[in-house]
Amino acid sequence: MTQQAQHEELTEELLERLLASATPEAYLAQTATDDRSLADYLLDLIDARNMTRADVVRASAVNSTFVYQVFNGERHVGRDNAIKLALGIGCTLRETQRLLRHAGVSELWCKNRRDAIIIFCIEQGYTLPECDDELYRLGEDTLVPQEG
Repeated sequence: MTQQAQHEELTEELLERLLASATPEAYLAQTATDDRSLADYLLDLIDARNMTRADVVRASAVNSTFVYQVFNGERHVGRDNAIKLALGIGCTLRETQRLLRHAGVSELWCKNRRDAIIIFCIEQGYTLPECDDELYRLGEDTLVPQEG
């Protein structure tokens, strides 16, 4: 993972710095913004874990063509597919939230019942099938649609 990805400050810390700045330019001059694309962030994540795109396809239950297009920056990814990618990569909660931001979708929110279950699963290191089992057990829509 790039040094930038390893040492990113928390949003709360950055917000405090921004609000304490006299001008937006003063904040921007002292703060590196994250202009990476989703594809770049995903590549950083799998490189840090010595994974391949094929590994991500197998672990995320997302169509292989679609995954390769996302990694090449050719496709946008929806929220559930972004979560499945995060689970397939084995992202931490912080990494998952960043992945969702890079994807341009809403982050997981602990006040939402389904999101709270997903957050719990990510924190516990669950795989996608294990997370789906929890979602199903608790009466929520699974990430991978159920057959039949």
